[in-house]
Formats: sequence, C-alpha cells, structure tokens
Amino acid sequence: MLEELTVIVPVYNEEENLKRVEKELSEYIKIAHVPTKVLFVNDGSKDNSQKIIEDICAANTNFNFINFEKNYGLSAAIKAGFDHVTTSLTGYIDSDLQTDPMDFNTLLDNLDGVDLVTGYRNNRKDSFVKNASSIIANGIRRTFTDDEMDDTGCPLKIIRTEYAKRIPMFKGLHRFLPAMILLQQGKIKQVPIKHYPRMAGTPNFGVWNRLLGPLLDCFAYLWMKHKYINYKVVAKG
Repeated sequence: MLEELTVIVPVYNEEENLKRVEKELSEYIKIAHVPTKVLFVNDGSKDNSQKIIEDICAANTNFNFINFEKNYGLSAAIKAGFDHVTTSLTGYIDSDLQTDPMDFNTLLDNLDGVDLVTGYRNNRKDSFVKNASSIIANGIRRTFTDDEMDDTGCPLKIIRTEYAKRIPMFKGLHRFLPAMILLQQGKIKQVPIKHYPRMAGTPNFGVWNRLLGPLLDCFAYLWMKHKYINYKVVAKG
C-alpha cells in the first residue's frame, strides 16, 4: 500500500505566521517523499487566523481545516487531527514554524520498522527559562514513562495513523505521544532536527504549563498505564 501523510497544524492566534506556513508547507509538499496534505486545526483563535486559513485552503487543494467553536487547548487540537486523518501516516508541526517542514523527510527516512518518529531539538533557539524548564520536564517524564526520549515536546513528529487513532483524549497528551505508542506495544525513535527562533506571534508558555502542569500529568499517565488495555482483532465477519 502506498504510504500517504497528513500534517496536522494546530493554530491558536497565529495570524502573523500562517502565510509563511502556507509557503513552507507548499514547498515541502513538492519534494515530500510520500504524497502529503495539510490539516489545520484552529483551536478557537480570537484573531484573524480562521479567515486566513479559509483563504489558504480555498487556494490549495492539499490544505483543509477544522475550526473549533472555542479554545480547547493543544491536546484537543492534536486529538481532533488524529480523529479526522484518513491517510496511513499522521504528522504534526506547530504553526510557529520553529521546526523545519523539510525535516519531515528525515523522519520518513527513519520510519522503517517503527510506529512513531519524533524530532529532537539538540540545538534549541529558545530562551534560557524555556529551555531549562523543558529539560527538567523531559527528565521528569522520562522517569515516569521510561520512554528514553530526550525531547518529547518537540513539535515535529510522524506517527502511523492506526496508532494515533488509538490514543485516548486527555489534557497534556501532546507531552506523552511517544509513551502512548509504547503503551500500544509500538516502537518509537528520535532523530535530531533543526530548530529556529520564533519569527512572529506570541508563544503560549509559562512555568506552569511547561513544568508544574506536566508533573501532574505524569501521575495521570501512571494511572492510565495500569488501566490500559491492548487488543488485536484476528478476524471479523
């Protein structure tokens, strides 16, 4: 079966970035290793993001969108993307484009035999506070999940869609995607990718949502790990 990729792009008040997203993802689609399309998930933006998204999708047949009635958060946007993807592969990139869409080909080249490939920002271009809080949070998550991932929050991933669709909805799921694949007895891998400073827009982060919140999420993950059920259907009629 020919592999195809849908790239999910969560959006919240990113009107300054969206035309650049259109340009760079359009350029990637031209050289992508597999047929690729884009799915915007507008998470209740209060700016002009939805109008720009609609204009982009009207002008590009490979671009589509979902528009939430209000802001539900990044985890809900990613889960909605998973629920609506119809291709065999699901990608994810943030609309701030601090990661490079061209690196999706690097992830695709490392997908053989694994079910999730995530980027690893080994030379991050963020503030000291943001970097330090992420390093601490990643260390805490590794202790709880034993996923051996150095950068689970990296906003550049490819997942086999059959695994993505089995991930349950919960707040903070975007921080545990590799761990959720492991719960399904899937295989995961990380590869180094490029990282850039934010060019426009305002980042939505703080000590709470990068450190204290993720710590509480880890306890929810432990509960889920003990309750999680795997099953495989061998026949149906």
